[in-house]
Amino acid sequence: MNKKNYLESLISEKLFHFNRLAIADINNEPVARIFSPQVLEQEYCLFAHKIKTGDEYCRFLHQRIDHALNNKQPLPVARFADGEYAFYNCTLECNGLYKQAESVADIKSALPQHISAMKYLETTGLFAPLVFPGNSHTRSRGLFSFRQAKEDSSGADFLNFLNRAGINLAPENYIPFYVVYAYLSSPEFATALNEKKICILNSEYNPEQCLNWFEQFHSHPHLTFVDIPAEYVATRWEESKKEILDKIPSDTVLCLAGAGVGALLICVDVARSFSIPVIDAGHVLNMMNGRVDKSNGARLYTLRKTQ
Repeated sequence: MNKKNYLESLISEKLFHFNRLAIADINNEPVARIFSPQVLEQEYCLFAHKIKTGDEYCRFLHQRIDHALNNKQPLPVARFADGEYAFYNCTLECNGLYKQAESVADIKSALPQHISAMKYLETTGLFAPLVFPGNSHTRSRGLFSFRQAKEDSSGADFLNFLNRAGINLAPENYIPFYVVYAYLSSPEFATALNEKKICILNSEYNPEQCLNWFEQFHSHPHLTFVDIPAEYVATRWEESKKEILDKIPSDTVLCLAGAGVGALLICVDVARSFSIPVIDAGHVLNMMNGRVDKSNGARLYTLRKTQ
Protein backbone atom coordinates (compact mmCIF):
# COMPACT_ATOMS: atom_id res chain seq x y z
CA MET A 1 0.00 0.00 0.00
CA ASN A 2 1.25 3.45 -0.91
CA LYS A 3 1.72 5.02 2.50
CA LYS A 4 2.15 8.53 1.11
CA ASN A 5 -1.19 8.66 -0.71
CA TYR A 6 -3.52 6.20 0.97
CA LEU A 7 -6.66 7.81 -0.46
CA GLU A 8 -5.33 7.48 -4.00
CA SER A 9 -4.57 3.81 -3.32
CA LEU A 10 -8.09 3.18 -2.01
CA ILE A 11 -9.56 4.79 -5.12
CA SER A 12 -7.20 3.15 -7.61
CA GLU A 13 -7.98 -0.26 -6.10
CA LYS A 14 -11.68 0.51 -6.69
CA LEU A 15 -12.59 0.16 -3.02
CA PHE A 16 -13.84 3.75 -2.83
CA HIS A 17 -14.88 6.63 -5.05
CA PHE A 18 -16.47 10.07 -4.71
CA ASN A 19 -20.21 10.39 -5.09
CA ARG A 20 -23.02 12.73 -4.07
CA LEU A 21 -24.60 11.85 -0.72
CA ALA A 22 -28.23 12.02 -1.82
CA ILE A 23 -30.67 11.31 1.03
CA ALA A 24 -34.44 11.53 0.60
CA ASP A 25 -36.16 14.49 2.29
CA ILE A 26 -32.89 16.17 3.31
CA ASN A 27 -32.81 19.93 2.71
CA ASN A 28 -29.33 21.47 2.83
CA GLU A 29 -30.26 24.81 1.25
CA PRO A 30 -30.93 26.60 4.59
CA VAL A 31 -27.46 25.59 5.79
CA ALA A 32 -25.91 27.01 2.62
CA ARG A 33 -27.71 30.29 3.31
CA ILE A 34 -26.38 30.36 6.90
CA PHE A 35 -22.77 29.69 5.94
CA SER A 36 -22.12 29.90 2.18
CA PRO A 37 -23.04 27.98 -0.98
CA GLN A 38 -19.51 26.54 -0.89
CA VAL A 39 -20.51 24.28 2.00
CA LEU A 40 -22.57 22.24 -0.47
CA GLU A 41 -19.30 20.94 -1.93
CA GLN A 42 -19.28 18.61 1.06
CA GLU A 43 -22.30 16.77 -0.36
CA TYR A 44 -19.82 14.98 -2.64
CA CYS A 45 -17.92 12.61 -0.38
CA LEU A 46 -16.09 9.31 -0.19
CA PHE A 47 -18.26 6.25 -0.96
CA ALA A 48 -17.49 2.56 -0.75
CA HIS A 49 -18.03 1.04 -4.19
CA LYS A 50 -20.68 -1.36 -2.93
CA ILE A 51 -22.88 1.52 -1.69
CA LYS A 52 -24.81 3.45 -4.33
CA THR A 53 -26.79 6.15 -2.47
CA GLY A 54 -26.95 8.11 0.76
CA ASP A 55 -30.21 6.36 1.66
CA GLU A 56 -28.42 3.03 1.31
CA TYR A 57 -25.74 4.29 3.71
CA CYS A 58 -28.43 5.26 6.24
CA ARG A 59 -29.89 1.76 5.97
CA PHE A 60 -26.41 0.30 6.43
CA LEU A 61 -25.92 2.28 9.66
CA HIS A 62 -29.41 1.38 10.88
CA GLN A 63 -28.75 -2.31 10.25
CA ARG A 64 -25.41 -2.21 12.06
CA ILE A 65 -26.98 -0.53 15.09
CA ASP A 66 -29.98 -2.87 15.05
CA HIS A 67 -27.71 -5.92 14.87
CA ALA A 68 -25.61 -4.67 17.78
CA LEU A 69 -28.73 -3.97 19.86
CA ASN A 70 -30.26 -7.37 19.17
CA ASN A 71 -27.04 -9.27 19.84
CA LYS A 72 -25.66 -7.10 22.66
CA GLN A 73 -22.49 -6.31 20.77
CA PRO A 74 -20.20 -3.27 20.95
CA LEU A 75 -20.47 -0.77 18.11
CA PRO A 76 -18.56 2.50 18.54
CA VAL A 77 -19.26 5.07 15.82
CA ALA A 78 -16.87 8.06 15.72
CA ARG A 79 -16.86 11.11 13.45
CA PHE A 80 -13.73 12.91 12.26
CA ALA A 81 -13.52 16.38 10.70
CA ASP A 82 -11.50 19.60 10.94
CA GLY A 83 -10.98 19.54 14.72
CA GLU A 84 -9.84 15.94 14.72
CA TYR A 85 -7.62 16.48 11.68
CA ALA A 86 -5.87 19.38 13.43
CA PHE A 87 -5.50 17.31 16.61
CA TYR A 88 -3.89 14.37 14.80
CA ASN A 89 -1.67 16.85 12.98
CA CYS A 90 -0.53 17.98 16.45
CA THR A 91 -1.66 21.60 16.21
CA LEU A 92 -3.75 23.69 18.59
CA GLU A 93 -6.02 24.62 15.70
CA CYS A 94 -8.10 21.76 17.11
CA ASN A 95 -9.40 24.29 19.65
CA GLY A 96 -12.34 25.68 17.70
CA LEU A 97 -15.84 25.80 19.22
CA TYR A 98 -14.59 23.73 22.16
CA LYS A 99 -11.29 23.35 23.98
CA GLN A 100 -9.66 20.04 23.05
CA ALA A 101 -6.02 20.36 24.17
CA GLU A 102 -3.96 22.77 26.26
CA SER A 103 -0.66 22.12 24.49
CA VAL A 104 0.95 20.27 21.62
CA ALA A 105 2.77 18.17 24.21
CA ASP A 106 -0.59 17.05 25.61
CA ILE A 107 -1.72 16.04 22.13
CA LYS A 108 1.42 14.02 21.49
CA SER A 109 1.08 12.32 24.86
CA ALA A 110 -2.52 11.32 24.06
CA LEU A 111 -1.87 10.05 20.51
CA PRO A 112 -1.05 6.43 21.49
CA GLN A 113 -4.37 6.20 23.32
CA HIS A 114 -6.23 7.57 20.29
CA ILE A 115 -4.46 5.19 17.91
CA SER A 116 -5.32 2.26 20.16
CA ALA A 117 -8.97 3.34 20.10
CA MET A 118 -8.85 3.63 16.31
CA LYS A 119 -7.54 0.08 16.02
CA TYR A 120 -10.55 -1.11 18.01
CA LEU A 121 -12.79 0.99 15.76
CA GLU A 122 -11.19 -0.64 12.72
CA THR A 123 -12.34 -4.13 13.71
CA THR A 124 -15.47 -3.45 15.77
CA GLY A 125 -16.92 -0.05 14.90
CA LEU A 126 -17.34 2.58 12.22
CA PHE A 127 -15.15 5.47 11.10
CA ALA A 128 -17.15 8.48 9.88
CA PRO A 129 -14.55 10.96 8.55
CA LEU A 130 -15.37 14.01 6.46
CA VAL A 131 -13.55 13.25 3.20
CA PHE A 132 -14.62 15.15 0.09
CA PRO A 133 -12.74 16.47 -2.97
CA GLY A 134 -12.30 19.89 -1.36
CA ASN A 135 -10.20 18.52 1.53
CA SER A 136 -8.51 15.72 -0.36
CA HIS A 137 -5.99 17.49 -2.59
CA THR A 138 -2.61 15.84 -2.79
CA ARG A 139 0.72 17.00 -4.11
CA SER A 140 0.79 14.28 -6.73
CA ARG A 141 -0.65 14.88 -10.17
CA GLY A 142 -4.27 15.07 -11.25
CA LEU A 143 -6.46 12.64 -9.28
CA PHE A 144 -9.13 15.31 -8.88
CA SER A 145 -10.67 17.48 -11.55
CA PHE A 146 -10.44 20.87 -9.89
CA ARG A 147 -8.22 22.89 -7.60
CA GLN A 148 -9.04 25.59 -5.10
CA ALA A 149 -6.92 28.70 -4.63
CA LYS A 150 -5.84 27.36 -1.27
CA GLU A 151 -5.59 23.60 -1.44
CA ASP A 152 -6.80 21.59 1.54
CA SER A 153 -5.45 18.08 2.05
CA SER A 154 -6.71 17.53 5.62
CA GLY A 155 -9.04 14.66 4.69
CA ALA A 156 -6.37 12.85 2.69
CA ASP A 157 -3.82 13.59 5.43
CA PHE A 158 -6.06 11.95 8.03
CA LEU A 159 -6.30 8.80 5.93
CA ASN A 160 -2.51 8.83 5.62
CA PHE A 161 -2.34 9.09 9.41
CA LEU A 162 -4.49 5.96 9.70
CA ASN A 163 -2.34 4.14 7.18
CA ARG A 164 0.91 5.01 8.96
CA ALA A 165 -0.61 3.64 12.17
CA GLY A 166 -1.39 0.35 10.42
CA ILE A 167 -5.15 1.01 10.37
CA ASN A 168 -7.09 0.01 7.28
CA LEU A 169 -10.17 1.83 6.03
CA ALA A 170 -12.59 -0.62 4.44
CA PRO A 171 -16.18 -0.60 3.17
CA GLU A 172 -17.14 -2.57 6.28
CA ASN A 173 -15.81 -0.01 8.78
CA TYR A 174 -16.55 3.27 6.98
CA ILE A 175 -19.54 5.57 6.61
CA PRO A 176 -19.55 9.19 5.40
CA PHE A 177 -19.47 11.83 8.14
CA TYR A 178 -22.88 13.26 7.36
CA VAL A 179 -24.62 9.89 7.39
CA VAL A 180 -24.35 10.03 11.18
CA TYR A 181 -26.15 13.37 11.31
CA ALA A 182 -28.76 12.34 8.74
CA TYR A 183 -29.60 9.11 10.54
CA LEU A 184 -29.55 10.45 14.11
CA SER A 185 -31.89 13.29 13.13
CA SER A 186 -34.30 10.97 11.31
CA PRO A 187 -37.68 9.58 12.36
CA GLU A 188 -36.29 6.08 11.78
CA PHE A 189 -33.67 6.47 14.50
CA ALA A 190 -36.09 8.01 16.99
CA THR A 191 -38.62 5.25 16.35
CA ALA A 192 -35.98 2.56 16.81
CA LEU A 193 -35.28 3.91 20.32
CA ASN A 194 -38.90 3.93 21.48
CA GLU A 195 -39.15 2.52 25.03
CA LYS A 196 -35.42 1.71 25.05
CA LYS A 197 -33.00 2.77 27.80
CA ILE A 198 -30.66 5.39 26.39
CA CYS A 199 -27.82 7.22 28.15
CA ILE A 200 -26.63 10.63 27.00
CA LEU A 201 -22.96 11.39 27.69
CA ASN A 202 -22.48 15.13 27.39
CA SER A 203 -21.58 18.26 29.34
CA GLU A 204 -25.11 19.64 28.94
CA TYR A 205 -28.53 18.01 29.25
CA ASN A 206 -32.03 19.46 29.09
CA PRO A 207 -34.40 16.57 29.93
CA GLU A 208 -37.56 18.34 28.77
CA GLN A 209 -36.05 19.40 25.45
CA CYS A 210 -34.64 15.92 24.79
CA LEU A 211 -37.95 14.22 25.55
CA ASN A 212 -39.74 16.72 23.30
CA TRP A 213 -37.24 15.95 20.55
CA PHE A 214 -38.21 12.29 20.56
CA GLU A 215 -41.89 13.09 21.12
CA GLN A 216 -42.07 14.84 17.75
CA PHE A 217 -41.42 11.40 16.25
CA HIS A 218 -43.89 9.71 18.64
CA SER A 219 -40.99 7.99 20.39
CA HIS A 220 -40.61 7.64 24.16
CA PRO A 221 -37.18 6.33 25.17
CA HIS A 222 -36.12 6.13 28.80
CA LEU A 223 -33.34 8.72 29.02
CA THR A 224 -30.56 9.00 31.57
CA PHE A 225 -27.66 11.45 31.60
CA VAL A 226 -24.03 11.25 32.67
CA ASP A 227 -22.13 14.51 32.85
CA ILE A 228 -18.72 14.60 31.19
CA PRO A 229 -16.16 17.43 31.23
CA ALA A 230 -16.83 20.26 28.80
CA GLU A 231 -13.12 20.60 27.97
CA TYR A 232 -10.02 18.54 27.22
CA VAL A 233 -11.62 15.09 27.12
CA ALA A 234 -9.33 14.30 24.17
CA THR A 235 -6.25 14.58 26.38
CA ARG A 236 -7.62 13.86 29.86
CA TRP A 237 -10.06 10.99 29.36
CA GLU A 238 -8.17 8.65 31.68
CA GLU A 239 -8.68 11.08 34.58
CA SER A 240 -12.47 10.77 34.49
CA LYS A 241 -12.97 7.46 32.67
CA LYS A 242 -13.71 5.19 35.65
CA GLU A 243 -16.07 7.67 37.31
CA ILE A 244 -18.05 8.12 34.10
CA LEU A 245 -18.23 4.40 33.32
CA ASP A 246 -19.45 3.72 36.86
CA LYS A 247 -22.31 6.20 36.44
CA ILE A 248 -23.75 4.66 33.28
CA PRO A 249 -26.75 2.47 34.21
CA SER A 250 -25.98 -1.20 33.63
CA ASP A 251 -29.20 -1.74 31.66
CA THR A 252 -28.37 0.96 29.09
CA VAL A 253 -28.75 -0.36 25.54
CA LEU A 254 -27.30 2.61 23.60
CA CYS A 255 -25.33 5.78 24.34
CA LEU A 256 -25.10 9.09 22.53
CA ALA A 257 -21.87 10.97 23.19
CA GLY A 258 -20.82 14.57 22.70
CA ALA A 259 -17.18 15.25 23.52
CA GLY A 260 -15.45 16.78 20.51
CA VAL A 261 -12.18 15.07 19.64
CA GLY A 262 -12.50 13.03 22.83
CA ALA A 263 -15.66 11.32 21.58
CA LEU A 264 -13.55 8.59 19.95
CA LEU A 265 -12.17 7.51 23.33
CA ILE A 266 -15.56 7.62 25.02
CA CYS A 267 -17.32 5.72 22.24
CA VAL A 268 -14.73 2.95 22.21
CA ASP A 269 -14.39 2.49 25.97
CA VAL A 270 -18.13 2.62 26.70
CA ALA A 271 -19.00 0.32 23.79
CA ARG A 272 -16.34 -2.17 24.88
CA SER A 273 -17.35 -2.03 28.56
CA PHE A 274 -21.11 -2.41 28.05
CA SER A 275 -21.27 -4.25 24.69
CA ILE A 276 -23.62 -1.65 23.21
CA PRO A 277 -23.67 0.87 20.36
CA VAL A 278 -22.15 4.23 21.34
CA ILE A 279 -22.52 6.98 18.76
CA ASP A 280 -20.59 10.23 18.49
CA ALA A 281 -23.68 12.44 18.10
CA GLY A 282 -22.06 15.89 18.27
CA HIS A 283 -24.34 18.55 16.79
CA VAL A 284 -27.42 16.33 17.03
CA LEU A 285 -27.12 16.44 20.83
CA ASN A 286 -27.18 20.23 20.59
CA MET A 287 -30.35 19.90 18.53
CA MET A 288 -31.91 17.58 21.11
CA ASN A 289 -31.01 20.02 23.88
CA GLY A 290 -32.43 22.99 21.99
CA ARG A 291 -28.94 24.49 21.74
CA VAL A 292 -28.23 24.72 18.03
CA ASP A 293 -26.59 28.04 18.91
CA LYS A 294 -23.68 26.10 20.46
CA SER A 295 -22.85 24.90 16.94
CA ASN A 296 -23.15 28.41 15.50
CA GLY A 297 -26.11 27.27 13.40
CA ALA A 298 -27.57 24.27 11.64
CA ARG A 299 -25.44 21.57 10.04
CA LEU A 300 -25.71 19.80 6.70
CA TYR A 301 -27.97 16.74 6.61
CA THR A 302 -29.94 17.64 9.74
CA LEU A 303 -32.89 19.52 8.19
CA ARG A 304 -35.83 17.92 6.39
CA LYS A 305 -37.93 19.29 3.54
CA THR A 306 -41.02 18.38 5.54
CA GLN A 307 -39.92 20.43 8.58
